[in-house]
Amino acid sequence: MNKDTLLEICARVAHEANRAYCIAIGDTTQPAWEEAPSWQRSSAVNGVRGVLDGNTPEQSHEGWLKEKTDTGWRYGQVKDPDKKEHPCFVLYAELPPEQRIKDHIFVGVVRATMNALEEKYTK
Repeated sequence: MNKDTLLEICARVAHEANRAYCIAIGDTTQPAWEEAPSWQRSSAVNGVRGVLDGNTPEQSHEGWLKEKTDTGWRYGQVKDPDKKEHPCFVLYAELPPEQRIKDHIFVGVVRATMNALEEKYTK
């Protein structure tokens, strides 16, 4: 299995885990991976790369925030992809605890998924 495929699998699994968590806390704005726009899938893959390079949950959020800044996003009280506004467009320390958990979920799921895939495909 090539590296791009591994990255996408990890991104898909982490995206879906975060989506499930969001639903659990009442946020139904996250589309399923298959329905997610290409910019969102690409962002998840970039997040996976960061985690595999050793990013902590805080560093993962910082990477996400930088990517959002570089692509013209800004703070908004409600997530609006058309306006490029997002309520998590703040420093990690300023995120509410339930939003910080998403970064922990993402990092943990990426690491666990990659470990499982490497074990399966390198034996």
